[in-house]
Amino acid sequence: MNRRRTTNLLLLAISAAALATGLSARLIGEPQWADWVWLVGSAPVLLVVLVGIARAVLRREAGVDLIALLSMTGAMTLGEYLIGAVIGLMLASGRSLEDFAEVRARREMSALLSRTPRTANRYEGGELVQVPLDRITPGDRLLVRPGEAVPTDGTVSGAAAVLDESALTGEPLPVRRASGEVVRSDAVNAATPFEVIATTPAADSTFAGIVRLVEAAQRAKAPAARLADQYALLFIPLSLAVAAGAWLATGDPLRALAVLVVATPCPLILAVPVAIVAGMSRCAKRGVLVKGGGMLEKLAQATTLFFDKTGTLTGGRVRLVAIEADPQLGATELLRIAASLDQVSQHPVARAIVYAARDRGLRLSMPSAVEEQPGAGLTGVVDDRRVAVGSYAFAAAPAAPADWSRRFLRRMGYDGATGVFVAIDGAVAGALLLLDEIRLETPRALRLLRKAGVERIVMLTGDRRDVAETIGALLGVDQVLAEQQPQDKLAAIKASRSPGSTIMVGDGVNDAPALAAADVGVAMGERGTAASSEAAGIVLLIDRLDRLAEAVRIAHRSRTIAIESVVAGMGLSIAAMGAAALGYLPPLAGAILQEAIDVAVLLNALRALHVHGPREGRPALPTAELDALKTEHDELSPILERVRSAADRLGMIPADEVAGELADLNEMLREKLIPHERRDDAQMYPVVARLIGGDYPMAAMSRTHREIQNLARLLSRIEGDLPPEGPDTATVAELQRVLYGLDAVLRLHFAQEDEIYHSLADAA
Repeated sequence: MNRRRTTNLLLLAISAAALATGLSARLIGEPQWADWVWLVGSAPVLLVVLVGIARAVLRREAGVDLIALLSMTGAMTLGEYLIGAVIGLMLASGRSLEDFAEVRARREMSALLSRTPRTANRYEGGELVQVPLDRITPGDRLLVRPGEAVPTDGTVSGAAAVLDESALTGEPLPVRRASGEVVRSDAVNAATPFEVIATTPAADSTFAGIVRLVEAAQRAKAPAARLADQYALLFIPLSLAVAAGAWLATGDPLRALAVLVVATPCPLILAVPVAIVAGMSRCAKRGVLVKGGGMLEKLAQATTLFFDKTGTLTGGRVRLVAIEADPQLGATELLRIAASLDQVSQHPVARAIVYAARDRGLRLSMPSAVEEQPGAGLTGVVDDRRVAVGSYAFAAAPAAPADWSRRFLRRMGYDGATGVFVAIDGAVAGALLLLDEIRLETPRALRLLRKAGVERIVMLTGDRRDVAETIGALLGVDQVLAEQQPQDKLAAIKASRSPGSTIMVGDGVNDAPALAAADVGVAMGERGTAASSEAAGIVLLIDRLDRLAEAVRIAHRSRTIAIESVVAGMGLSIAAMGAAALGYLPPLAGAILQEAIDVAVLLNALRALHVHGPREGRPALPTAELDALKTEHDELSPILERVRSAADRLGMIPADEVAGELADLNEMLREKLIPHERRDDAQMYPVVARLIGGDYPMAAMSRTHREIQNLARLLSRIEGDLPPEGPDTATVAELQRVLYGLDAVLRLHFAQEDEIYHSLADAA
């Protein structure tokens, strides 16, 4: 590619110098010298065009420069050396202009390739040695200095790392990775030096895989470009026929020359690939790697969308959402004991429980005598107490079942959640409810995809039917296919019949066959496996589904811009051919006009570089405020758990204990929840309203605040009216109605706020 650009620049310099020198010779009265200079200066361009045609014919591709060859040869044959020199300059400048447009269009993908690190700093015998990347092996301890790229995938060792991952993900803000967290190759150290323990050879790293994908994408030729070649071949006989007709009708060979000069199919053969490549580059800037122009075109025509559930529609990481605990033990202590035992397990559910405990600042104890039964649970000793953590059958086997167990099991089924039961010293002491939650951006991403032309959305999952149908109902998908094996997913893709193309989105090894079978396979590349990334035609380098909706939008606009460029450019060329055939456009003016058409068409094609996402470039919610709001919601989640737990327990605890239960809950609402809602209404909502626009679009959310406050006041009034002996049956029912209502409103309200804030922070 560099050699080609150098050759074209050299041709441009020779052509320009020859034209200027010949004009100077003509001005000083040396016309013969001028003709010789123009002839010699045009020869290199003529030779390069001839070689290009020969190579194209050998590859069985369109020799679309044939018209250019005929026009230059015709000018020289007719003794119109000045016209030949001008045509040579126009061809040379056109080739350089094409190079400029291609480099501009590919800049984001090329930027990825240019960032590839060459060496790494490895500790050897206590000393730091600079070694080539191919000598890195798993287990090596590496040092990454400020401004350097991480040479291979690994885990942070010692001090935390602050990384700039913008080249991979499109996210401009640095991210912090604590000791033990995974870091990906080519993330740039944005702070102080840190150490990495390599987990893969450099050739197998995340960035090496991305480099291979980018190189494949740059080699790929879009179907539209191949189609352009075919149309260009049809254009050649048309041009020759018009030129011959003009010559025969007038007997003037200059008419034929003028037609050939303006008959170049450049708008067709340049505009389409430049627009498509510009769209691919734009996608790369937003963290979406498209392997070829064909994939971008198919993406623009998508009407059916298949999604894997776990890790795609949902986060793929379970999160603690509720705790059921013996009142004498308490929810916090139950979580601490369960997390203490789970520290020694590598199961994803166990890690989620440990994370939840540490997130709450709980001090964990080191367990002893731990035994793990794969797929069931663990037993061990925590603080001199015998503890079992796992499934209901595992935890309840040596223990007496609790009264609430059956109700909790039903709730697991209703919510599509995972339950972990905890038995302490021979009695079931409580349970933890964990949920693989829907990604914050998923509902918005699906809405944007429907807006972009996707008509049918199908969820594919190997999960239980009740879990899958719960998620599907929340997202409003058109069809749910549960309990799917890899072969079932593959069969579903093959059986799909739609007028447009089919997209499959997944992130695991079991998704690879379906990704390969779909018209457009999309892999969640940040956490997706190598198998799924290799099988897919598109890789999301950032773990966000709404980036796929952006890619569809970019694909639509790039395809539209390519078609606009072709129609406008070819229309202008045909009109110029008509004018030349009728004698209104001499060869010299035609060459200049054709160059102007080429420039206009290429500049129009480059508009694909400026296609924006739904909120990109617009004012956004500052990331610091988004993080603060998320932290507040996380801190308030125990209140939601307490509201639901209190509603469940009121009918089971003694009447004289109800007042104490309500008093504790009302204090939490007064001290934490209500002040939070008031602050949001007074401080946050006006900011959000300005970002959204319109006549206070947050009015409905403010109305929800008032409903929450009203339910909290009602709960406080009922508590104040309770007699000393406790509530009667009717009052308990009323209390449960209020509590369940408050629980439902709070959960929906928090989810709505999270989605709104997340969408407004997109541009950040």
